[in-house]
Amino acid sequence: MKLRQRASLPPDHPGRRPAARVAALLAAALLLSPAWAGAQETTAALAVPRVGPLEGVVLAAGGGTLGPEIWARFVDEAGGEASRIVLIPTAATDEEFAGDPTVLRALSDAGATSVVVLHTRDRTLADSESFVAPLREATGVWISGGRQHRLVEAYLDTRVQEALFEVLQRGGIVGGSSAGASILASFLVRGDPETNERVMSAEYRTGFGFLDRAAVDQHLLARGRQEDLWSVLDLRPELLGIGVDEGTAVVVQGDVAEVLGTSQVIFYDATGPERRRELLEGGDLFDLLKRIPLTGDVNLETAGAAAASH
Repeated sequence: MKLRQRASLPPDHPGRRPAARVAALLAAALLLSPAWAGAQETTAALAVPRVGPLEGVVLAAGGGTLGPEIWARFVDEAGGEASRIVLIPTAATDEEFAGDPTVLRALSDAGATSVVVLHTRDRTLADSESFVAPLREATGVWISGGRQHRLVEAYLDTRVQEALFEVLQRGGIVGGSSAGASILASFLVRGDPETNERVMSAEYRTGFGFLDRAAVDQHLLARGRQEDLWSVLDLRPELLGIGVDEGTAVVVQGDVAEVLGTSQVIFYDATGPERRRELLEGGDLFDLLKRIPLTGDVNLETAGAAAASH
């Protein structure tokens, strides 16, 4: 399927989240959250995220069957029917992907009309300009599940990784599920080529880094992994642990995360005198910088509207 040409998204389109809007979203969430009463952070400081992207959106899903609300959100952030989406299935085996059209069907059902599949195991090819050409025009990229090490071996430190960062810089969205979610973080969990039961690998510990100072685990409750991220934070206590269950996703804009889906997300923090974790469900918001839930009857859109009125 060929990419279709379209004009750039306007600044206020749902598929674009410029830095000023990210700052407004978090500032409004602060104003509407009792837990943040008296906070003294300035809007200028809020405009420089330390975990999430400065521009664009990152979506990390926990695997399993994802509901239509997650796919709809991904396609909407990419530009809806006008989106140009690239699907990267490299984490799976070639045979698994060839026999499983689930992602392509889900994207189509969510309104995507232009999807390009981009796949190689050859790092030299991945580092060529001809290979990454579809990414240069993409408004959204989805990285499917499988095994994390395959993504590292094919794409880490190549033009593919560079082009994915550029998708975010243009205000687009980069998302993934299962292995495709873990690779989005700076620290890679379950990268061991031999088994995904081992939380940390000696050789495969670096992800793509779209979520900085973070580690993302998946299939959290479904596979009984609720305690596993603590071993990562024992080694790297500065990291924010994000555990996402099946059928659930976190949508990150700047340093605000919103939970979507049918199950739960657990955020892990080992930076204080005591280890803390916060369990959130669909519709909940979390501040990735301060590492606390944002309470009150708000979501990312109403927060932005409230910020504009102050």
